[in-house]
Amino acid sequence: MKNNNLAPICLFTYNRLNQTIKTIEALSDNYLASRSDLIIFSDGAKDNKTQKEVDDVRNFLKTVNGFNSIKIFESNENRGLGPSIISGVSQVVGDHGKVIVLEDDLYTTPNFLDYMNQALDFYADNDKIISVCGYGLKIKKPKNYIDSDFYLYGRSSSWGWGTWKNRWESIDWDVKDWQNLKSNKTKIKAFNYNGSDMFAMLKSVKEGKGNSWAIRFCYTQFKQRKYSLMPFKSFVENIGFGNEGTNTKYKFSRFKTEMNPGKARKFNFDKNIKVNKNIERECYKYHSLIIRVYSRIRYVLG
Repeated sequence: MKNNNLAPICLFTYNRLNQTIKTIEALSDNYLASRSDLIIFSDGAKDNKTQKEVDDVRNFLKTVNGFNSIKIFESNENRGLGPSIISGVSQVVGDHGKVIVLEDDLYTTPNFLDYMNQALDFYADNDKIISVCGYGLKIKKPKNYIDSDFYLYGRSSSWGWGTWKNRWESIDWDVKDWQNLKSNKTKIKAFNYNGSDMFAMLKSVKEGKGNSWAIRFCYTQFKQRKYSLMPFKSFVENIGFGNEGTNTKYKFSRFKTEMNPGKARKFNFDKNIKVNKNIERECYKYHSLIIRVYSRIRYVLG
């Protein structure tokens, strides 16, 4: 069956059965689910303790239906989220030219796929946009803003996003200019313009303490001076905060957002969309050192 040129959906799972079920249930409730191809990448267990949890997830995945087609790739080894996404997305976007990506802890509104596909088509030839994001920070639309429900931001979100082959293949996963960057205070300051945590996360990857694909994506985005399309009202909510999450262990989250009602199926995009400085300043607040420290204190205090 044809999917009318809709972007394929990549879903990355591991050992969280409850979150995976909720993620797929919400995704299958999307208006475009039955016309969309779903490609699932299931990472292998780290140890014997998590093997049963991974098996439980995989048994559930075999029961999933409601999509145009479903393919499941099971890894025999534990690759980790970063390597899994880089490999899986590269495979799919190479075959299809565009892709929508989800992890196993994301609730999506029923019109998430409508928005993602329309935005990917509308901005396919706009080289200043590197990704389309389903998650949006709780940012108020400025007065006299353009007739659009979206804005540009210099930092991509990894919570429900999409991109195109030519943008994805331009990412420098090795960060070849690391030696130059780490000793250049001016560049570090500029990189941290979209979040006080950005250089620290990239440093963690380069020092072998992390394997985040997202921060390397954002670093190439910074170097290329490109932007991500973000919604004022989010199409995605992260439901993975808690002790089960490998990368999201905070019960209190500064990333609580205002959700899109989920009913609209057509969206207004601005062909000449530009960066709004007021919005940039509002976005930075969420990633400022003060707010990050406050969030951690709230977590410790419960």
